[in-house]
This record gives sequence, structure tokens and C-alpha cells, in this order.
Amino acid sequence: MKTRSLHIDNDLTHKPAGWIEALKVRLEVLNDYRKSLDAFLLNEFVFSPRYRITRHVVYWTFHVTIWAVFWTIMNTAPVTFWRYVFNMILWVPIFILFGYPLAYWAVPRLLFKGKVVQFFLIVLAWGAVGLLINGGYRTYIYVPIQIMLGFEFIPAKGFQPHSYLCMTTSAASPMIVKFFKLWSHKQKEWMETQQEKIAAELQLLKAQVHPHFLFNSLNNIYSFSADNSPKTPGLILKLSSLLSYMLYDCNTEQVRLEKEVEMMKNYIDLESERHGSNVDVSWSVDGNIRDSFISPLLMLPFLENAFKHCMAVEVERHWISVDISVKSGLLRCKVANSKSEFILYDRDRSGLDISNVKRRLAVMYPENHELKMHDEGDFFVVSLLVKLNGYRKISSWSSQSSLSSITQVS
Repeated sequence: MKTRSLHIDNDLTHKPAGWIEALKVRLEVLNDYRKSLDAFLLNEFVFSPRYRITRHVVYWTFHVTIWAVFWTIMNTAPVTFWRYVFNMILWVPIFILFGYPLAYWAVPRLLFKGKVVQFFLIVLAWGAVGLLINGGYRTYIYVPIQIMLGFEFIPAKGFQPHSYLCMTTSAASPMIVKFFKLWSHKQKEWMETQQEKIAAELQLLKAQVHPHFLFNSLNNIYSFSADNSPKTPGLILKLSSLLSYMLYDCNTEQVRLEKEVEMMKNYIDLESERHGSNVDVSWSVDGNIRDSFISPLLMLPFLENAFKHCMAVEVERHWISVDISVKSGLLRCKVANSKSEFILYDRDRSGLDISNVKRRLAVMYPENHELKMHDEGDFFVVSLLVKLNGYRKISSWSSQSSLSSITQVS
């Protein structure tokens, strides 16, 4: 009975060889940057609303102390350090009044949205208003309080450049902090998007494999059902197991190696029933596969490829050998098959399924796998080594914030 093969084409198969390496490097950069950024974002005291009031109290305490130390060192007036601390505390309400509108309105509404010109115009206009605020506060509140308390040294009334310097720097500091926090959240969301793109691409590569295997398996069962073979129910059961694996288990990032091997054995049984005594299959599994995990559908394409080429009409003796072993966390999978010595292996046209496996290995097991394929004339050998603990997780992060709520982060 004649069977048809399913042809699947996709632009991904025409990517240059350097694309895999570029994807791998991009993923490494994103993950390294993610780790450094997460180390900062996980500091709840800096970003959590729960500590908002405490965070502001600590900031202004530090700010007052730094300025008091600065003026004490400068020795601009015959007063003590604690007098400078008291003076700076008197200025805190003005610092908040002058700086917070810029930090909590101008930065998120203008600067962070790219309205740079409008932002600097607002800053200049607000700076001019600050001149009036400085002079008025010193004349009507700051100096009268010190006279009322009977201090020996009384500062001058009206606008003073040194106190205006304190106002502007006190406004600039919250603006810088606010901008950095907004930028950190923006970068986090950007990296989430990049991770989601890579994860979606890997999912697509896995999805492209499914129709290929499914079509071949359906062809096998159709061959038996057409002849009313009593083996048909058993084959349908094995196909059901394959479908269950592909539809449910393969949606996770990793599966038990035992399950992957079991699915490969089911596929071999389906193909063996189809070809009968025309093909000799050698199957060997060694080591602890029950407690090991692997990304799904990494080995099955090599097995499917072996059946495809060993059953060519040009081949005199049809045979396949599969050896799987796990030792010290290292998976070794060797698949060998007979082939026609007149058909040479073309590395650049190895097929969609093999190309997909190469891409997935490069992304999920970078520097932790080795794939070799050798054409020995009348037989072909695929050797795969994978460090099972070298899997790089690709799942996207849970988003803890959105752009709409960024402006509420203080």
C-alpha cells in the first residue's frame, strides 16, 4: 500500500547558521541582565508600597544629615552640627513642596514619555518659582522661627544662593530616584517581552514536530485497518498514548526521561508493526531514567529520521540501533541506521525536524550538549550527549507591575 509523506515548510528552516548562535547569545545576555536587575527589584524596601512611609522618612533623615555634615565642614556660620540639623529639618517641608511635584508629575508624565522639551521648560519655570519660595520662606517663616527661639546667630532674610542650592539639589535627588525606578520597571517589562518571544519561538519549533509524527503514525494505522488487522486496536492505543504525550506532557518545559523513552518505544512498536520482519530493531536503555528530566521531543526526531532512511528501497538490509544511557547526570543517545551508500548526507538539508532539534538544543542546553552526525557510507550514526542539569529555563516571568501602575510607585 502506498503512503504519503507530509511536507512542512517554514521560514525558520531558512535561517542562517549564525542565527542559532545569535539567539543563544541574546538569551544569555537577557538572563544575565535579568539576574542583576532582579537582585535589585527583589529589595522590597526600595520598591514595595508597604514601606513607602518608612522609605521617605529614611531618605529625608539621610538627606538632612548629609547637608548638616556639609555645612558643618564648610563652617559658614558660628553654629554647631545639631543647629545645622535643626535648620535642615525646618527646610524639609519646602524641599518636599518644591521637589515632589517634579518627581511625581513632571518625570512620569513628561520626561518618561519622551517629552523632553516640555520637561525642561517646566523645570526652568518651576526653578523661577523656587526663587520666590526661597525668599518668602526665609523672610516669613524660617528666620522668624529662629528669632522666636532666641538663637544667638540669626541668618539673613530674603533670597540666599546657598539655601536655594539646597532646594534645587533636594528636588533633583527625588527626580533621579523616581526616574531610575520607572526605568527599572520599564526594563523589566521589556525583558519579559523578549523572554516571551523566545519561549513562543521554542513552542513553535516543538509544534512543528507534532504533525510530522502524527501523520506517519496515522499512515501506519491506516495500513492495518485497511486489511482489517486484529492489531489495529493495540496500535490505536499506542497512538493515543503518543497524542496524550504531545498534547499535554510536551506543553511543559521538561518531562521525565522515562516518559520520553516510553514514547520512543511506542513509536518503534508502531513502525515495527508497519514494516514487520523487513526491519531489525535493536533497543537498549541503561541507567536511571526515572528520576531524570529532559526537554520533550529531543530524541524522537532522530528515531523517526532513522526509520525514514533505513527503509529506502536502495537499502539491502534494513536495521536500526538505539542505545540510551544515563550516568552521572549525562544522557547519551546513539541512533544508528542502515542507508544507501549512494545517498550522501547533506548537513544543510537535514530536514525540518532535525533543524528544530538543533535550535532547541542551542537555546535550552547552551554549552551543555554535543550533537554529532556521521555518514559512514552504508549506515548513518547520530550521537547526542546532554547534561540533564544544564537546562536553561525559558519560561516568562510573572509580571508584578504594569505600565499603568508605574506612576504610583514611589
